[in-house]
Amino acid sequence: MNRITNAKRIVCKVGTSTLTYENGKLNLRRLEELCKVLSDLQNSGREIVLVSSGAIAVGMGKLGMTRRPEEKEKRQALAAVGQCELMFMYDKLFEEYNNTVAQVLLTADNVYSGQSRENIENTFRELIGMGIIPVVNENDTVGTDELSGQHIGDNDTLSAIVATLAQADLLVIFTDIDALYDDNPKTNPNARRIPRVTEITDEIRALAGGAGTNRGTGGMATKVHAAEITMRENIPCCVIGGDTPAKLYDLLDGADMGTLFAAPGADE
Repeated sequence: MNRITNAKRIVCKVGTSTLTYENGKLNLRRLEELCKVLSDLQNSGREIVLVSSGAIAVGMGKLGMTRRPEEKEKRQALAAVGQCELMFMYDKLFEEYNNTVAQVLLTADNVYSGQSRENIENTFRELIGMGIIPVVNENDTVGTDELSGQHIGDNDTLSAIVATLAQADLLVIFTDIDALYDDNPKTNPNARRIPRVTEITDEIRALAGGAGTNRGTGGMATKVHAAEITMRENIPCCVIGGDTPAKLYDLLDGADMGTLFAAPGADE
């Protein structure tokens, strides 16, 4: 576990279900704890990058909407409203612990284009070097599939891309399911946690829930895909429960939790 416990530059991804209640309103207690933990780790000498979902859900909550609209244009408008609210809260809460944040919004056109990708890498390097915590999200307001013929699609994938762009030592994905299981733990109380994955096989993809199936275990398919990206770059990826952000301390202390995705020897 040396690669985990000694990780200096850590990308943390937090999802909508962790940040908000079912009505879309921000879960302030959890958000405050997340910012406190990440600030404390930053203060200890580690370097933190936060990839945050939640813009559309927060926009819905702020406007009193209970159903996610099907129209792309409306979702983009909600993302614009919600992103303001999210960054206001992040700025306020991180500032309470004397840490500065910077907003970084990315699209597929940015991360897959040679010059733009280099510019992003330079920006991450400078922000981190200045002791600033980048808060990253996909730019849902302008991002579309047609921009470059490629699409990020979800923030799990985005977090893996950010981990490579920022040359991170570790990616941690907080989720509402605390690990990858051999069956759906929501319906099978005897489902067993898979503590470590050293190769993404068809069997692992099936456990996570592939396209066109109903066997998803808490949205694990996109997390496994993210792990595939980081494993190719020799960056360990840990999936842990997001209900208690302080679990991150335990993970970095070497506790056996969640699921570690790492090529053989990558965490040693």
